[in-house]
Amino acid sequence: MQRVTITLDDTLMADLDQFIMDRGYQNRSEAIRDLARAGMQQTSGVMPPEQQCVAALVYVYDHGIRELAKRLTHAYHDHHSLAVSTLHVHLDHDHCLEVLVVRGKSAEVRQVADTLISTKGVKHGRLTITSSGTELK
Repeated sequence: MQRVTITLDDTLMADLDQFIMDRGYQNRSEAIRDLARAGMQQTSGVMPPEQQCVAALVYVYDHGIRELAKRLTHAYHDHHSLAVSTLHVHLDHDHCLEVLVVRGKSAEVRQVADTLISTKGVKHGRLTITSSGTELK
């Protein structure tokens, strides 16, 4: 492990300490490591295609569109080996929210997300993808 010294202004340090307390980190180093990983992942854009990851795909769709729920289910089942869990929520008379938790190679996870989000009738969706943690040991 490397030791790094950084300089932060008082306001940012107070915000960081509050973040650490709110999230229950044991120390500043743990929090800064997590923030650095998240920042690098977000700015790099894409994980290597073969890297193992876990992800949550959240999307809202109009369940009144003919056969849409069936098409979404079939698309998800086409990649059943990635499936970890699904949550389905009825938002109102016309709209449903689904949260799909998947695990696998990042390229496969992104393919499932792209397929589902681009399906006609899906209003919007977002993929939150992160490392599975296996390479961080």
